[in-house]
Amino acid sequence: MLIDRGISRRARLLGAALALLLTPLALPAAPAHADYVSLCTGYDSCRNAGYPNAGYKNASGRMYWLMYSGHNCTNYAAYRMVKAGMPSSRPWSGSGNAENWGRAMSGITDGTPKVGAVAWWTQNIRGVSGSAGHVAYVERVISADEILISDDNWGGDFHWHRVTRSGGGWPSGFIHFRDVALRNKQAPAVLGTPQVGQTLTATTGVWSSASGSYAYQWFADGVAIKDATLATLVVGPGRVGQQLSVRVTASATGYAAATAASTATDGVAPGVITTVAEPVVTGEPLVGKVLTASRGSYDPGSTSKTVQWQSDGKPIPGATGWSLELGPDQAGTVVSATVSVTRKGYEPTTATTAPTESVLGGEVQLTAPFTLSGEPRIGQPLEVVPGTFEPADARVTYTWLRDGVEIPGATGSEYVPGEGDVGAHLSVLANLSRQGYKPASQTTDPTTPVHTVPELQVSAVGKRERARVTLTITAPGVAAVKGPITVRVGSQTVSVRVRDGVRSVTVRGLHRGTKPVVVRFLGWGLVDAGSVRSTVEIPRAR
Repeated sequence: MLIDRGISRRARLLGAALALLLTPLALPAAPAHADYVSLCTGYDSCRNAGYPNAGYKNASGRMYWLMYSGHNCTNYAAYRMVKAGMPSSRPWSGSGNAENWGRAMSGITDGTPKVGAVAWWTQNIRGVSGSAGHVAYVERVISADEILISDDNWGGDFHWHRVTRSGGGWPSGFIHFRDVALRNKQAPAVLGTPQVGQTLTATTGVWSSASGSYAYQWFADGVAIKDATLATLVVGPGRVGQQLSVRVTASATGYAAATAASTATDGVAPGVITTVAEPVVTGEPLVGKVLTASRGSYDPGSTSKTVQWQSDGKPIPGATGWSLELGPDQAGTVVSATVSVTRKGYEPTTATTAPTESVLGGEVQLTAPFTLSGEPRIGQPLEVVPGTFEPADARVTYTWLRDGVEIPGATGSEYVPGEGDVGAHLSVLANLSRQGYKPASQTTDPTTPVHTVPELQVSAVGKRERARVTLTITAPGVAAVKGPITVRVGSQTVSVRVRDGVRSVTVRGLHRGTKPVVVRFLGWGLVDAGSVRSTVEIPRAR
């Protein structure tokens, strides 16, 4: 088939002449051999037989991609491509003859038939194409070896043909300008409960072709899950809180594959651990005896289990082994054990044993608390004010604490804060014990932070009408003192701040004579206020 450039009236006249010259190369209306069978001929008769022309009957008077209008295989094929969404301009330069199409578009031409592709024959294919070649539109792909095409023919008519691979009429190739893809009519869906341990199932959705194959890819929060390519997905423990979805890729013979995605599920909920057998406590509830807790059993079975013993329902500090030796602390209480069961991706659960009978034993009772008296300051003693308790002859021992940590050797009823205590909170632990009774203890409320006392040194040098005053401040327990000071020389006062414990100040506007110097540190943080006095001699002005 030849092109018609259609640029001017003269060109069209030349094209008509060429058409007459090329008439012997036109395709025959009905190919003779059995591998290229005509199903219908003519726009109307084909339409009445169920083989449409996609509107080309009414559009054939127009040129597409600069091809001759009317009955012409290239114009018809170009029309179908433009109708499918291709640009109205030809996608290559050079000859528009049918035999050149596959060569010009070799990058998208192969031997695989697809619905919507352009079937292409080179020149002089027996019973199909003349010296100008032939092109047609692939309407259906029945198999890799059988297709239905529609075409129009130079000097002939519109047809539908059945083409099989046997014989010599099979296309030289297929040009994939704009293959028809499968169309999704109903999106896939995820069936099941999005919860750890559950199995989700993907539906395929509904597609324009009922027959075909499907591939799956599962996503978590929009990110593809590695190796999750089956129609089902077991929700793993790492998916808690994630939203799951599936993308289905549908494939069918002769169609371009297409994909569609489901909507995302709600966030994955943690799984549920079920108690199959409750734990139990065995042993005699008597001080000095040992109790043992069983672990119980759970579903799913591979779980992590820990235990916490309770006395009267309150956790016993440090009692996290599967056995418990009863001590005086448990006397008079009932003891139970709570087993905590955890598994990644599952809601933790607990199972508590039935309580024992009351554990036999006594207990020291504190009836009034221990307190502290005194100011928390370096060099000033703090004293313990004893509380009251039953029985009254219980033995009391003390341990002094600095910020909750034992102070080595500080075990008396009095403690004098030192340099190492500056800034710390002091308290005392009172321990009460008596033979046959459960010991008791109490820690006093902590003091406010321990303060330190400043040491001030001042030197002053007099000049005419001014004095240079230098202050050095140190304080035990503080590396570098800082804070506000006032410097008064005679009747003149200057307010400044000390940084790193040293500050020099020049006081101006002074008359001659001996002037009193008073420096006051106003206190800062852990350092108390303080002051120092001196004098300075202001010489006569010359």
